[in-house]
Amino acid sequence: MHPFRAFIQEYTPLSDSDWEAIAACIRLRKAVPGELLLEEGQVCRSLYFLESGLLRFFVWKEGVDVTKFFTEAPYTLTSTQSFNSEQPARESIEVLEESLLWEMSFEDAHLLLERRAWSTFVRKLVQEVQGYLEEILEELQTQTAENRYLQMTERNPGLLQRVSLKHLASYLGIAPQSLSRIRKNIMPGART
Repeated sequence: MHPFRAFIQEYTPLSDSDWEAIAACIRLRKAVPGELLLEEGQVCRSLYFLESGLLRFFVWKEGVDVTKFFTEAPYTLTSTQSFNSEQPARESIEVLEESLLWEMSFEDAHLLLERRAWSTFVRKLVQEVQGYLEEILEELQTQTAENRYLQMTERNPGLLQRVSLKHLASYLGIAPQSLSRIRKNIMPGART
């Protein structure tokens, strides 16, 4: 089974005819570390399914790139605000690892909304992403960088091995030196 079909079916049942319509709209794209899928100021015209790899969403602030979040495979992604409004993006999307993506155009994604299965998938995915973003915002507002790092070690320790110290510190909103101190202070088995 195609990995994108399997992913969609985690959200909603998908008939063969629905899948055929979707499959006709996607094309495989290979991306390498350092490549930008989207650069701030460009209009995002693509929806992606990340089959394998790792991406980073970031913004520029006072000449420094600040990590908003990471996207791990398998997942569907886009610069939501730019894609939906057809306005220039306020963020960039960088490839952190060699990645396989399935790309769909803005036009095709919107035409597929006439299909109930695709519409249901998009609605559920948007709700899920909104929940993730609200969680990130709440953590930023209520928790220390150390607590956020500890939560990451519990929820997704594999990601910590894949992301550079610089990008991780940026995501946590601290300097790399501060993250190094946090990591030194945290000893395995010390938490209850």
